[in-house]
Parts: sequence; C-alpha cells; structure tokens
Amino acid sequence: MKDTRICVIGLGYVGLPLARLFSTKYPTVGFDMSQARVDALMTGHDSTLEVADDLLQDAIQNHGFKCTTKLEDIADCNFYIVAVPTPVDNDNNPDLTPLVGASTTVGKVISDGDVVVYESTVYPGVTEDECIPVVEHVSGKKVNVDFYAGYSPERINPGDKQHTVEHIKKVTSGSMPEIGRYINEVYASVITAGTHLAPSIKVAEAAKVIENSQRDINIAFVNELSKIFNKMGIDTLDVLEAAGTKWNFLPFRPGLVGGHCIGVDPYYLAQCAKRYGYNPEIILAGRRMNDGMGEYVATETVKLMLKKGIQVLRSHILILGFTFKENCPDVRNTRVIDIFRALQEYNVEITVYDPWANPDIVRREYGIEVVNELPQMKFDAAVAAVAHQKFNGLDVTSLLKPDHVIFDVKGTLDRKIVDGRL
Repeated sequence: MKDTRICVIGLGYVGLPLARLFSTKYPTVGFDMSQARVDALMTGHDSTLEVADDLLQDAIQNHGFKCTTKLEDIADCNFYIVAVPTPVDNDNNPDLTPLVGASTTVGKVISDGDVVVYESTVYPGVTEDECIPVVEHVSGKKVNVDFYAGYSPERINPGDKQHTVEHIKKVTSGSMPEIGRYINEVYASVITAGTHLAPSIKVAEAAKVIENSQRDINIAFVNELSKIFNKMGIDTLDVLEAAGTKWNFLPFRPGLVGGHCIGVDPYYLAQCAKRYGYNPEIILAGRRMNDGMGEYVATETVKLMLKKGIQVLRSHILILGFTFKENCPDVRNTRVIDIFRALQEYNVEITVYDPWANPDIVRREYGIEVVNELPQMKFDAAVAAVAHQKFNGLDVTSLLKPDHVIFDVKGTLDRKIVDGRL
C-alpha cells in the first residue's frame, strides 16, 4: 500500500475533495478534461467551494498534489479513481457518456497490476458490463488478469462542512475478494468514519442507488401531504412537528428535489428495473410528484395573487435563490428553474436573486439571468425558493409593494408575513 500512486479522474464536487484527502497520504494527481478548471485549481482556489483554499494550497505546496489535463502526467499512477458525473438526458434516461469517456482515458494509461475504482452513481451492473469492457478494449488487457476493478460510491453532500468526505462512512468493493480488501484498505487509511466492504461490485452499486431513491420517495410522500393539507387549510409543518413527537417518525419536509443525486439516481434504478422486466411504480410515482413541485409552487403563487386582486399579467415577481440547495453554488438540476418556467407562462417579469449562483454558469446552462445583488425596485410577489443563510435577516416585505404575496418553499420565513408555503 505504501507504493500506491493515485489518480482521480474528474475534479468536480466529488473528485476534488477525495483527491485532496488522498494527497495527504499518497502521491496523488487529479485529472480533468477542462484546462480552465485545472488552471484555477492550481492557483489554490476551488470555485465549487467544497475544498477550502488553505486545504487545497496545503495539498499543492506540502503534499505535491497536482492537477492536469495531460495523459502523460497520470501514466505512472497505479490506482485510478473515476469520479465523473452520471446525469440523465432530456427523457430521464441514464447518460453514461462521461463514464465511457473516463473509461477510455483509463484504458489509455492503465498498466499490468493497476486498479481502477469507479465512484460515479450508477445502476447495478454498469461498472462490470459497461465501463470495464471499455477499459479492456482500449488497453487490450483483461480484468482480473492484467488489471483489477472496484466500486466505491461517492457520498458527497455539497455545501455541508460537517459531513465532509473523510467523515462519511465509505462503501467499497472489488472485482476479486483480495482486490476488494486492498481497495478497502486504501480508503480506510484516509476515511476516519470507517469503511464497509461489500461482497460484490453490484451490491455496492445497488446500495448507492437506493440511498437517494429512498430519500426521494420519502420527500415525495410529504410533498403529497403538503398538497392535501393545503386544500384542507392545515399547515403541513405544524402537522409534521406534531407527528415528529413519535420516536420512529421520519423527519422529512416538503420541498423541491433537485441536484445531482436525489433528483437523478431514482431514474438509474428505474432503468435497471425495466431491463429486468419490472415496472417500478413507487419509484417513478415519487419522481413524478417531486418533478411537479416547481409548477405547483408557481400555480399556488399566482392563485394567491389573484385572491388578493393583484394583476398577474406583467407583474414583477422575485425568486429568492436558484441553486439546488442552500449555502452552495451548485446549480446542477436545480428545480427552481421549474418555478421560473411555470411563471413565465403567465407573462410576468421575473427577477432571480441568488448571491451564491454564478450568473455565467446559469446563463450557459439554463439561458436565464440571475443577479447577485438585489435590484432597487418593488415587487408584486416573492417566492423564497432556497434557504441560504445569506437570506437570514433579509426583510422580504421591504422588497415588495404594499399589496403583495409571499410564498415560502422551505418554511423558513416568519409565518406572519407568509401567504403560502409547502
């Protein structure tokens, strides 16, 4: 293990924190296709804010950590970790293109005796049936003969400074029992929370994909409750608080479900189930419920405006927050865009204010404008979509006209000023 030389392929929210951590114990190189990303990291700053500048600079200056786009810089490594995104396409089908590309990269540099470990979230079978064959084809080598493989699902929570990578228990697995033990030892040497060695790669893949599917279904349930209680004139959060006094009641809250995990992983599991001839009714029903919440928020906001006699046509509406969750700049698969698109159907003027979101990234990914500073104007309605700490203390009513509507998605505002919430 002392001769382990690590390369992490994909330096995003998952790969960079892991590479930085490994660099404290092993020679580590980070590989990414984006030269701009690599150049920025080598200055000692991570734009995703997942790795603090002092930690990144320490890794570069004191542990020899290096980021690169060049294959020759990673050819000497012998423990490759693939941490690229696994999105879905416009039809919610799994898009394995990044994984195929990363596997091709590994195939070009892998040597006899080397190990490749996949961290990207997939459905059971992808590592062995889709990724490894690519490595074999490109390299001309055979798994478990010339090189070895494993799977250790990522468990990153963007923006969470308590549950960082070393403080989250890690599931590991290998293509052979002895390789599984070796992979487990490598991860256990840096993961202070400990590891769990799964009996097979498919078990580890399945464990990951059901983690977020379970959360998705639970959130869908409380989202449906929110719709029911809203019609009954009952405050959903009051109901959940009362029910939460029972020791085994699960504390889920209604809300938008986006991001790169909970809003995506269930589709991977559903796709796998269909391949085996099973139609996953509960999983897909949960997805439909959660994917419809943005439109629901927009519709309820407009209804409240009409009840107050506020003209909706060409009204000015403020959306507070655009990232997929609070206190991080990650806008991947944010469902706030659903609120925006649904409100557009009413021919209103929409301003999206988010001090965390990068306007250039939002413009490129979604084709809309986001501002980092509050405009000097008064709005007819406000939708508090994301509970950033930077919004704490913000007097929302001061941004609005005397006759106005406030819809609170996250249930964090003073209910005295709120007209509607989930």
